[in-house]
Amino acid sequence: MYEFDAQDYPYPSKRHVVYAKNGMVCAGNPTATAAGLQTLLKGGNAVDAAVTVATTLPVVEPTGNGLGSDCFAIIWYKGKLYGINGSGPAPAANSVAALKARGFDKIPSYGIEPVNVPGAVGGWMAMHERFGSMDLEEVMKPAIFYAENGFPVSPNISRLWEEAFGIYSKFRDRPEFAPWFETFAPKNTWLRPGEMFANPDMAKSLRLIAKTHGEAFYKGELAERTHDFFKKYNGFLTGEDLAAYAPEWVDPISVDYHGYDIWELPPNGHGITVLMALQILKGFELGERDSADTMHKQIEAMKLAMTDTAAHVAEPSYMRVTVEELLSERYAAERRALIGEEAMLPTAGDPRYHSTVYFCCADAEGNMVSMIQSNFRGFGSGIVVPGTSISLNDRAENFKFDENHPNALLGGKRPYHTIIPGFITQKGEAVGPFGIMGGFMQPQAHVQVVQNMIDWHLNPQQALDAPRWQWIGGKNVEVEQETPNHIIRLLQRRGHNIIVQPDPYHMGRGQMILRDKSGVLVGGTEKRTDGQIASY
Repeated sequence: MYEFDAQDYPYPSKRHVVYAKNGMVCAGNPTATAAGLQTLLKGGNAVDAAVTVATTLPVVEPTGNGLGSDCFAIIWYKGKLYGINGSGPAPAANSVAALKARGFDKIPSYGIEPVNVPGAVGGWMAMHERFGSMDLEEVMKPAIFYAENGFPVSPNISRLWEEAFGIYSKFRDRPEFAPWFETFAPKNTWLRPGEMFANPDMAKSLRLIAKTHGEAFYKGELAERTHDFFKKYNGFLTGEDLAAYAPEWVDPISVDYHGYDIWELPPNGHGITVLMALQILKGFELGERDSADTMHKQIEAMKLAMTDTAAHVAEPSYMRVTVEELLSERYAAERRALIGEEAMLPTAGDPRYHSTVYFCCADAEGNMVSMIQSNFRGFGSGIVVPGTSISLNDRAENFKFDENHPNALLGGKRPYHTIIPGFITQKGEAVGPFGIMGGFMQPQAHVQVVQNMIDWHLNPQQALDAPRWQWIGGKNVEVEQETPNHIIRLLQRRGHNIIVQPDPYHMGRGQMILRDKSGVLVGGTEKRTDGQIASY
């Protein structure tokens, strides 16, 4: 075969929206997308397909999620919306004080300390138990097959693997990191595009999870191995923490934006940021999408919403303000009034009036799933339980190292969470699932994509393809290089510090499925990654 570079694309290419009638799966990884379609073709529903994709992604995209991840989902099932919060709490023994006693002055990004109780497996099991129509072992067959037999690594995943290898190589001399290298760098290097990778230990773990409906992960053999490993290296996570875990069914929250209901999950996630920003923006008369004035208003609204959520959002029982207060029209008007002609340095308000993988699935019956799961930083903490391929999250880093903050690190408490699925309805009927992964880019991309469709009537693929921006703190805003130069100059004149970001990875990776009135599905997928749509 002739030589080429699978990661170099000098010419712009164009994707079209994809139409289908009977079922559709959109994901950032072609192998996972194909796995979900296999389940639909066997007669499974959208939830079955979602669990297939969810269990396959740790195999084929370990650079972003694993068996030790968290997950969230919004499910449209038989005409009603449901939410699942599959995020786990900090281990009971972890806290700001416990880390200080170990000599830390902040929550570390890697190692045994930032690992929270993994919630993804529990979330998968809860979804399947409540809404699945196929046998769980059949649903998980594709994931087990690819783990056992291998799959060709996709270009974007190879790039992320290379970055991760550089990061974790800093910890090569620490014995608790040895299982990561044994599992994910068996030849002492990363995987190149098209190179086959098999993970027999993960296949064994997936079989145990499927056979026991998750029991092995939280109370059986896998839990025991995790407990023993953390005990050996003086970690906080215990078998008792795992056994006590259960995901939570929650009611999604929404705002009306120009005649459409935009749905997110409630805190501890920051989906509420999307809704707060839209509440502010719907009070403006916006002009053209590609104008400095429109982008200025979007950026300023997002600054205010993100600053508020950073100050107020936490585990719900620790929040000092309510969801209703944060989403009130009165508070949105108050925040909107702060937006002028110049870039601001935002501060959090007080709404009280004494008053990083995303995918979606749809089936022929009208059921739809919007789902996301993540380790937080790539492979996560760098901690892998030997013999299991369970790569554990570093989600505790999303806590605050401040005992007086609502989001302070404390055992048994869930952190502020960055991963958010979205959903759109209109007049009580499903329009469809959407989402864009990417850390703190996520709510910003949600707002931009929603506005692209509703305000400027872009189709799902256009809405995802359009150039994005990202506020990164202060007056600093990253924009994609496709952003017209005259708009950049006008934004600079308004006081924004504009940074042209040449790497599309920084701007998130999204998927979307919409359903029209006749039941035809239309999907869009992300140009910034290995996005794929499979349908029939």
